[in-house]
Amino acid sequence: QVQLVESGGGLVQAGDSLTLSCKISARSGTYYGAGWFRQAPGKERDLVARMYVFGNDTYYADSVKGRFTVSRDNAKNMVYLQMNRLKPEDTAVYYCAAGPGLFSTGASIYWGQGTQVTVSS
Repeated sequence: QVQLVESGGGLVQAGDSLTLSCKISARSGTYYGAGWFRQAPGKERDLVARMYVFGNDTYYADSVKGRFTVSRDNAKNMVYLQMNRLKPEDTAVYYCAAGPGLFSTGASIYWGQGTQVTVSS
């Protein structure tokens, strides 16, 4: 069983930075990769960024490229999302996720409980 706990959300102003953290309670080699999704009110949950447990290959949604950075610390089983130059449209609940389902449709995904990020204009 893989458990994820996010932290670091909050209320910020447009242009500010914020870092989300995610503690994954599983050995690094057991969950394949991790990343972040977000869901705004009335919208679907969308993939924001992801990376494999090993290696440096990353993916970013077009809307966050150049502003957000996903990173990991395998020794601590932590995944981070550094968010710079935040915009009001980045307002959403951000979910940490892990598992092969981030890379292959139909495979398993483990979810955190979500953390709210609100960006005021």
